[in-house]
Amino acid sequence: MKQVQIYTDGACRGNPGRGGWAAILVYGKHEKTTSGGERETTNNRMELSAAIYGLRALREKCEVTLYSDSRYIVDAINQGWLEGWRKAGWRRGREELKNVDLWQELYELLGKHEVTFEWVKGHDGNPYNERCDKIATSNADRFLEKFEE
Repeated sequence: MKQVQIYTDGACRGNPGRGGWAAILVYGKHEKTTSGGERETTNNRMELSAAIYGLRALREKCEVTLYSDSRYIVDAINQGWLEGWRKAGWRRGREELKNVDLWQELYELLGKHEVTFEWVKGHDGNPYNERCDKIATSNADRFLEKFEE
């Protein structure tokens, strides 16, 4: 099975506000970047989108290490919260889970690959995290320019 590293980041100008996301996939000497954004969103939605689109870009089952500076995502997976939310009908206690559409999609994608989530400290010199941040921020800025005319 191919071993792939995926580095992700999301950015938001305001929260909610205009946002961007980026994912860099690394397989051996090969790299692929995917990115996008939304006009009105939240930082957590952009972080989740980066992970989802990174996993969507895989064409076959892979062993993946996904790096994110989002404790929200990494802890949800590594501490079992996601499975608990699913078993509780996508609820957190008495409240409906926020971003349920994205969590459901991420859950489905996790069933297609062997994924390990690793937290990486943001803005701490990791070259891939820094690149993802620049791309995500640039996407958010493009939405600012595009829609404020």
